[in-house]
Amino acid sequence: MENPEFLKQKYNNLHNSSEVKSATFRRQKRTGEKVPQDPTAQIQNYLDRLELILDPEHKKKRISMGDKEGTERPRSLYILRKMIMDKYVRPNKEKLAEGAAMVEERAARQMGIDMHYGAEQLAQRGEVAVKDLESSLDQWISYLSDLNEPYPMWFRYYAFRNILDLGEYDKDKQEFPNRTAGTNRLFPDIDRGALARIQDIIECAKDPSILERFRSAQKATQTPEDQLLTKEKAKAFSKLSFAKQYAESIQEAGEITPEMRAETKGKWIKYSQDSDPTALWASLQNKGTAWCTKGFATAETQLKGGDFYVYYTLDKQGEPKIPRIAIRMQEGSISEARGVADSQQNLEGNMTEIAEAKMSELPGKEKYQKISADMKQMTVIYEKSFKEDRKTKEKTYLNPALSMDELVFLYEINNSIEGFGYQKDPRIAELRAQRNLQVDLPIIFECTAEQIAYKKEDLQENIKAYIGEWTPEVLKLIPESVTHIYEKFPDKKVFLRTLETDPTIQSADKAEKAILTKGYKISSYAKDILEKTPFSKEIKKYELVSFSVSQLGFQNGAKLRDIYKKAQELGLELCPAEVGAHLRLQYEDQPNGEYLTIAMNALAGRGGGLKLFNVYRDDGKSWLGNDFDKPGLGWGGDFRFVFLRRKIS
Repeated sequence: MENPEFLKQKYNNLHNSSEVKSATFRRQKRTGEKVPQDPTAQIQNYLDRLELILDPEHKKKRISMGDKEGTERPRSLYILRKMIMDKYVRPNKEKLAEGAAMVEERAARQMGIDMHYGAEQLAQRGEVAVKDLESSLDQWISYLSDLNEPYPMWFRYYAFRNILDLGEYDKDKQEFPNRTAGTNRLFPDIDRGALARIQDIIECAKDPSILERFRSAQKATQTPEDQLLTKEKAKAFSKLSFAKQYAESIQEAGEITPEMRAETKGKWIKYSQDSDPTALWASLQNKGTAWCTKGFATAETQLKGGDFYVYYTLDKQGEPKIPRIAIRMQEGSISEARGVADSQQNLEGNMTEIAEAKMSELPGKEKYQKISADMKQMTVIYEKSFKEDRKTKEKTYLNPALSMDELVFLYEINNSIEGFGYQKDPRIAELRAQRNLQVDLPIIFECTAEQIAYKKEDLQENIKAYIGEWTPEVLKLIPESVTHIYEKFPDKKVFLRTLETDPTIQSADKAEKAILTKGYKISSYAKDILEKTPFSKEIKKYELVSFSVSQLGFQNGAKLRDIYKKAQELGLELCPAEVGAHLRLQYEDQPNGEYLTIAMNALAGRGGGLKLFNVYRDDGKSWLGNDFDKPGLGWGGDFRFVFLRRKIS
């Protein structure tokens, strides 16, 4: 349900804002239709414009948002993210550094340590503070721009507009402090259940039928009469600031105690598709979950999409009442599985086998077999690494010797560790922070510590691994003995591979069929340029390497012709167009969020401009896509191109 009327009441002059006026202008220019002058119509048109930016039909070019998770979103959203960061985070770096330094120096003095930041240390501290803030804001951008989440556009706008002005939750005061320029407080954490509650009550304030259904659901949970939601309460709540709404909703969440978490006995309950959401909704209230299904409207939306399974463990009375695992079905297949380990809905270690056993009975289980296996292995390594005091709950790190296979898994050398939550399993970072990388690397790379180079000056014939600066100059210095190359370990592995063409793929039709048969996707424009791609009749070998535009020497980006000219001066060559299709077919282990543009002679296609292939992986799906090169278009420093390292053999 869209709700422009609520936004109009909340922000009296929103319809006259520059962003709403700009959306009106764009709509009229694009369609030739006039948008009514009525404020609610103007705001609704703006919300429609925001939805277009999120690209629900997946038509627009996807690029990495720049967050640490490598989230892929339309380029227009990437630009919006940059504008937000430039306004709310980066201009305040000096104040952020000073604030953080003041807190840390005070804490050090209280411990009897004389600590003082110099100019260089302050600059470094500012960079760290900016990255921390960007990371906390990126979670909101990623979450609220994901159209798989059940929120209507008006609520996405409302939530995001407000969290920009808030700091992280103060548990002592039970409130969200307002942000000031230069504050080093992180942005609030995402509590999906609290957000769903806010949406519920605001919609109850507007629609009597929704209010009545909500009250009926409350009565089903034996809510006392004086605590039932009324029209007056709903309207009063909707008039509160978002900060107060969010704080109140978080306080309503309840909690799962350590004793409850230790319990594994329980029962699965199935809520059938299109059934009344009351029972599901009621079972989650005040139980400490962060699931957005705690919202009545969300529970209803999710049940329209498919069945919903919840595993409840026993409470103090021996009744299966504590929700620990949720499995949501969509179109007859498992869509997601969530737990209650943290606010990111990761699964608890003692719930993994229970979830796996249930999912093995359901359609779509294949997608989650790797996740279950990863979580099992993660739990084994974690329990081997930490000992917890039962009384104090304090953990002691045991510094265990891990095998090569365990280290390859932990550092995600061959595959990413997949979990059930929205973000990476936090145990990965916790374990890596405790490990001694200098001890682990020789085991992983099967060499001595002296055979690992960290600077280009250290590259010699006996070197087995290199971790450091990556440029075309370094490429020329890499000896053949090096088998492992990273810009940063383990997150940035250098793309350097030999591609051998498949001689059975000699036409666009065969290439397209092969790509689709593997379950990969092709953009409509990529299909156009595939038709114009010449394919080799015999086997060809291509030595491929990737560099970003900034690594070629263009820190602020450059035009395509200048990028190509510089690359060729550095000994690199353009790829034949067929590299795009063959690379897509063979790059099965492409990291999620990686986006590579093929450096090739651009081909003309519909829609104007010249087009190049790109190969990327977004939200677990592999694509053969396309990039545009139009007159005057520049390529940012972060764009990565794939070049030929050597001539075709």
